[in-house]
Amino acid sequence: MDKRFLSILGVLVILFVGIFALSQHKSNTSAGGTNSSQATNHIEGQGQKGVSLVEYGDYECPICEAYYLPLKQAVAQYSADIHFQFSNLPLTAIHQNAFAGARAAEAAGLQNKYWEMHDKLYENQTQWASSSNPQTFFNTYAQTIGLNLDQFKTDYASSKVNDAINADLTAFGKTGKDKATPTFFLDGVYLPNTGLVDPQTGAPTASKIAAAIQAEITKKTASSSNSQTPAASKPY
Repeated sequence: MDKRFLSILGVLVILFVGIFALSQHKSNTSAGGTNSSQATNHIEGQGQKGVSLVEYGDYECPICEAYYLPLKQAVAQYSADIHFQFSNLPLTAIHQNAFAGARAAEAAGLQNKYWEMHDKLYENQTQWASSSNPQTFFNTYAQTIGLNLDQFKTDYASSKVNDAINADLTAFGKTGKDKATPTFFLDGVYLPNTGLVDPQTGAPTASKIAAAIQAEITKKTASSSNSQTPAASKPY
């Protein structure tokens, strides 16, 4: 076979491999891809009892929105005792703007207004969830909570924000649970949603969530007390 032809063929193969590798890299840094960034760490509460409640949520999810207010009330009730953490789990297959919502919250977080944007997104979910351009709503919320709008827009479109969300998705994948929102973990143990809702209505309630938190605090306090109790002296 002609050596010149083989040389040209070799160059084409190298180019093809390079293009394929580049496309794979782009795919892995798009919505839902994977990356080596650290998972987010948005936490509120003082955690004096050493109890943690983690929610993996989706800002466009209507069930997450139903949990939003009762969860907020229960967390406020135990703010001195627990740490509450929200992590991103946008279900992009069924919620077209879920990843965009997560971007808005993460971008606000870069200006130390994460929880303010988190609340705005749930409180106004019906406004932006089905919008063909949700960022116009996010920009309004950003101004309302006092963000630098230009910086917000830059951060919203950044790979840093994109990677942080994808890192949360990767972290959730390691839990072994099926993707569903909201998903809760109480002190690292999966907490079924069935225990957080009113059995009659099926709706989440602050009292049910608070009861689950209190039960864990009681359990942890008892365990700690038992471990500190000195062994009884042997009679002689």
